[in-house]
Amino acid sequence: MGIFDFVKEAGEKLAELGEDAKMADKIKEKIGAHGIKVKDLQVTVAKDQVILKGVPASEEDKEKALLIAGNVKGIAKVTDELAVKNALGKTRFHTVVKGETLSAISKKFYGDANKYNKIFEANRPMLTHPDKIYPGQVLRIPE
Repeated sequence: MGIFDFVKEAGEKLAELGEDAKMADKIKEKIGAHGIKVKDLQVTVAKDQVILKGVPASEEDKEKALLIAGNVKGIAKVTDELAVKNALGKTRFHTVVKGETLSAISKKFYGDANKYNKIFEANRPMLTHPDKIYPGQVLRIPE
């Protein structure tokens, strides 16, 4: 549980600001479309904040659901009320800055630019290509 900060101006536009119910439906739909499994998923949007509730199938599904909700234009905070039964491993998060590549991020966290694919795979299906990241996007950085 916790609150995660995101860059409000970054991400895909799913609905107009002020259309909270429509935005919540679109985020829930997007989480499902990416194959993220969350039992009894509830998505609530209030202005620039999202609250996620439910029981994810894994820690990875939880983290991906949080990132999908936060990497939406107009969203600044995501409140995590997701309950994972068997939380394993540690994952860090990184906000992409202008000019960064997955290789540069890999070098920063792993000391090896060639391990960029580990970050890419950890963020699939949200990422479709290693070169398609943008400033303000938040990525999972697995151990």
